[in-house]
Amino acid sequence: MGLLLKIFIPLLGAALAFYFYSAPPGFSEEMLRGKRVIVTGASSGIGEQMAYHLARMETHLLLTARTEAKLQKVVERCLELGAASARYISGSMEDPSFPEVVVREAENTWGGLDMLILNHIGQSDFNYFDGNVGQIRRIMETNFLSYVAMTTSALSMLKESEGSIVVVSSMAGKTGSPFAASYSATKFALDGFFSSLRHEFVMDKVNVSITLCILGYINTESAVQAVSHVIRDKPAPKEECALEIVKAGALRQRELHYPPWVGAVLLLRDIAPEFLDSTIRSNYRVENLKRT
Repeated sequence: MGLLLKIFIPLLGAALAFYFYSAPPGFSEEMLRGKRVIVTGASSGIGEQMAYHLARMETHLLLTARTEAKLQKVVERCLELGAASARYISGSMEDPSFPEVVVREAENTWGGLDMLILNHIGQSDFNYFDGNVGQIRRIMETNFLSYVAMTTSALSMLKESEGSIVVVSSMAGKTGSPFAASYSATKFALDGFFSSLRHEFVMDKVNVSITLCILGYINTESAVQAVSHVIRDKPAPKEECALEIVKAGALRQRELHYPPWVGAVLLLRDIAPEFLDSTIRSNYRVENLKRT
């Protein structure tokens, strides 16, 4: 019976997740052609791949990240792929003034904005929590407060265009994960803030969509380097992940779960939390983690 439950519950969760959270039909690249889009964290990983997908859809792009040399190459590639226009602004989201600088650049260049894709993250340790509260404060600035600041600065333009906000988050912001306490705290904060803001938009009849993207383990270089020696799962492809995020934003979905099994995991959180916690812990090769 126990084995049957272990098989049945994930299958039921996957079916329900697909039913409730899969993207509605009807996505077309025409939906994004000519749109003005900011992508943060765009010099590598998922952000870079989103920029390439959006370029093929002939959008106007403003890309931002810390590393200028990488951004230059991404912008050049976007123009080769057919972007209507592409430019960049480099800087660190640890600087509280930088989010407003990015949004002002979009306003000065385009006079408006259609989609804001918030994807950047700050560096955090993948290890046992060592009591470093200062690290949590620092990563909260990058992973959470800068998201709030960019949204606040861009909101008047998004209201005017009836645009979209896309927030790239993580399973770690829906259910706790070991060795990621500070990172997980910032992702839970994103869920709380943007879910509350969505309520206020609906109540105030503000036609700006908010899409929360709840991601599992993706094969970005930084993620693989940080956790591949500990996590047993194989990572999902960043190229496909990036495309699903773009589609979800264009379709104004409430949430995207990628890979699709993420939805089942979130259902198990409420149906069988102890079983889920045990399953999560069993996915870690703790013997490969060097305590710092």
